[in-house]
Amino acid sequence: MKIVECVPNFSEGRDRAVIDAIVGAITSVEGVQVLDVDPGRDTNRTVVTFVTPVERAVEAAFRGIAKAAELIDMAKHRGEHPRMGATDVCPFVPLGSTTMEECVTLARSLGERVGKDLGIPVYLYEYAATHDDRRNLASIREGEYEGLPEKLTHAHWQPDFGPAKLNARSGATVIGARKFLIAYNVNLNTRDKKRASDIAFAIREQGRKRRDEHGRFIRDMNGDFVYDPGTLKACKAVGWYIDEYQRAQVSINLTDFDVTPPHVAFEEVARQAAERGLRATGSELVGLVPLEAMRRAGVYYLEKQGASVGAPEPVLVETAIQSLGLRELGGFDPMQKIIEYRVANESPLASSSVREFVDLTSTDAPVPGGGSVAALCGSLAASLTAMVANLTFGKKGYESVSSEMSTLAAQAQSLKDEFLRAVDDDARAFDAVMAANRLPKTTHDEIARREEAVQAATQRAIDVPLSVMHLCEKALPLVERVAEKGNKNSISDAGVAALVLGAAARGAWLNVLINLPGLSDRGEASRIQNDGLATVARVAEGATRAADRVTKSLAP
Repeated sequence: MKIVECVPNFSEGRDRAVIDAIVGAITSVEGVQVLDVDPGRDTNRTVVTFVTPVERAVEAAFRGIAKAAELIDMAKHRGEHPRMGATDVCPFVPLGSTTMEECVTLARSLGERVGKDLGIPVYLYEYAATHDDRRNLASIREGEYEGLPEKLTHAHWQPDFGPAKLNARSGATVIGARKFLIAYNVNLNTRDKKRASDIAFAIREQGRKRRDEHGRFIRDMNGDFVYDPGTLKACKAVGWYIDEYQRAQVSINLTDFDVTPPHVAFEEVARQAAERGLRATGSELVGLVPLEAMRRAGVYYLEKQGASVGAPEPVLVETAIQSLGLRELGGFDPMQKIIEYRVANESPLASSSVREFVDLTSTDAPVPGGGSVAALCGSLAASLTAMVANLTFGKKGYESVSSEMSTLAAQAQSLKDEFLRAVDDDARAFDAVMAANRLPKTTHDEIARREEAVQAATQRAIDVPLSVMHLCEKALPLVERVAEKGNKNSISDAGVAALVLGAAARGAWLNVLINLPGLSDRGEASRIQNDGLATVARVAEGATRAADRVTKSLAP
């Protein structure tokens, strides 16, 4: 999908009418889906998260910024959060197949329009930055709204777009392209903002200003402050007190969760708090969070417990929620807070009950068909593989393979989820073929468009079962390993996994074969034929080998 996430931060968190008007302006653009509106009374700031097709992103963001400029007067604004404009910051984040380069183009296009049409000074940041020292949002925002009059007089801080003079009502806006930013606050059992700030200085990448023996700040030869770096990379942090919660928080922005994920930040804050006689009592996520960040947290805490990490995704997510204390200040619904769950395609087949699935399969409805059933078989084989591995983990007599089985179970869980996605993907691919064949074919142009649609749909109808076959090949060594080293009390389950995996590969291959004649590119068809034959042969051979091993071990 060519979609983009946009996360504008507006300097209003108290007046619901103003917030609703801004959100209404954004959603007035067709195709925009607002995923989250997170106002903060004490911070006097609202974070809006929306996703949209790339081609509509600039218009949606511009309308929100224009409405904020109309309704928010920065001369009257007060709040805990650092800010410099009515729309303080507006980043684009690539999702799906969208690239960072495309988001940079969006940022520059929006910045030019905001500067020209609204008369607001605009700075570009992160991947869209025009100067290295503008990559960091904190550097641009230093001095905040109150410091803008002086800042704009310096040649170095001339805006990228818009007038180089103060817009007293709207301030300045920072627009950019960045990776997914996780806004994450850790709760402390204190009301003391200074102690929270002390921890923030200790963990943030920038660190704290260095002092000399007399307590004075040290500057370098250019007159800039010298900093002692903090303990966490890709981390920005401040300390504040939130009256609503009656506690202080370390407010964190994780700019690259591949470098520092939330659970690492939480553990480091907890460590720093303990050194100061405090406790990290829980945390909160502002806006949305990527599924992978929650999965990693779940794996981390299961490992700390000495448990197998080969748990289903919902267990990993719930483990993360509980371990990070994400429900301490209120509800945390993963279906609403995890971005992939909010934008995922519906999965009516994979989400149905077993009874519903088999009943629907037994009717004259065209889907689910053999392709979906083959994918389901693959998911069952992976599930059984994970089960045997988990029943082996931590058991007496299997100490030598316990760690391996935990890793293997996690790999099998991941494959199970991929197989399940293919259940609905196959049904959608069939529907697309039928829709393409129903297109009109009266004129030459209609015939050409129909043929193009038919070929694209046919290719997809081949690609999905072909991908299932390759998933089967990925699962094969896992099945063979649990058949060889798994808990002997569940070895029959490994045998069933092998048999079902072989059926999944063969079933998927039949669905490739039935669609292959419809592909007009015969060279591509020949390549797929050769690839598929080799793949199904390897899976069949390995699955038979594993099943035979199990049968032999069970023979009286």
